[in-house]
Amino acid sequence: MTSEVSALRVRGLTRRFGGRVAVDNLDLEVRHGDLYGFLGPNGSGKTTAIRCILGLIRSDGGTIEICGVSDPIRARAEVGSVVETPRFHEWMSARANLEVACAYAGRGAAADVDYALDRVGLKDRSKEPVRGFSLGMKQRLGIARALVTRPRLLILDEPTNGLDPRGMREIRELLKDLCRKDGLTVFVSSHLLAEIEQMCNRVAIIDGGRLVSEGLVATLKQEDQTEILVDLGISERPKALEILEKIPGIRVVGEGAEGRLRVALTGVEVAFLNRSLLMGGVEVNALVPIVGSLEDVYLANTRQEASLI
Repeated sequence: MTSEVSALRVRGLTRRFGGRVAVDNLDLEVRHGDLYGFLGPNGSGKTTAIRCILGLIRSDGGTIEICGVSDPIRARAEVGSVVETPRFHEWMSARANLEVACAYAGRGAAADVDYALDRVGLKDRSKEPVRGFSLGMKQRLGIARALVTRPRLLILDEPTNGLDPRGMREIRELLKDLCRKDGLTVFVSSHLLAEIEQMCNRVAIIDGGRLVSEGLVATLKQEDQTEILVDLGISERPKALEILEKIPGIRVVGEGAEGRLRVALTGVEVAFLNRSLLMGGVEVNALVPIVGSLEDVYLANTRQEASLI
């Protein structure tokens, strides 16, 4: 953890409901420019933590800083958010809904409404009543409403819930663009691992209200691998198996991709594996290291099953 100002810094956040601890001494740090994934099984405390961060419910302990500001009223001006399913005045147009949001917040102007609608791809549909919008369009309008006050930090709770694959992709690409092109920091909660792995650079995983893992996605995937997995394309499998069984630190796992032989290496370099097979008269025509996944990290750190949608 560093002392420089972060987009979001949470220390020791705790929230209880009666005798149940929903969020348990949670520490998080989201850096400016991050597309940060907040992962955990359903019921793990993600939404409760977000509600505390946004000041929608009180915490029972801990500190929250947004862009270096700890005062909740001042900090709120730096944040745009969508918590759970966004709701609108269905008989009103998309533009009118955003204008109401601006009036309520006491911020935003016509140019900000235009920016938000254009950014989410709804400018051409802005005069239509929201009741005719699809779920995906409503999710995008919810993000537009979060953008209309030009926040520095965007917090989204399950933004792709209920969407079909095309809708998921649209939201994913939009959030990546908001980071890359608009300079926003995006904090997105989800239990959909494939979505988070495809778009986030850093993640935190919580289980039972406690932080169990946090860091760069690429680093966490590497750290999770206690063995190096390799798929081998070889000329003579029986002969190869005979050679491999005699080498300590090499374990034959089974079938890999495209009919290759998958082996696990512990304390053995890939170059040594290749050399041993060649010296034994086995031709190696493919040697493909298998990189771990965010799913592996998640399942190793949580007690409940993940959604792999």
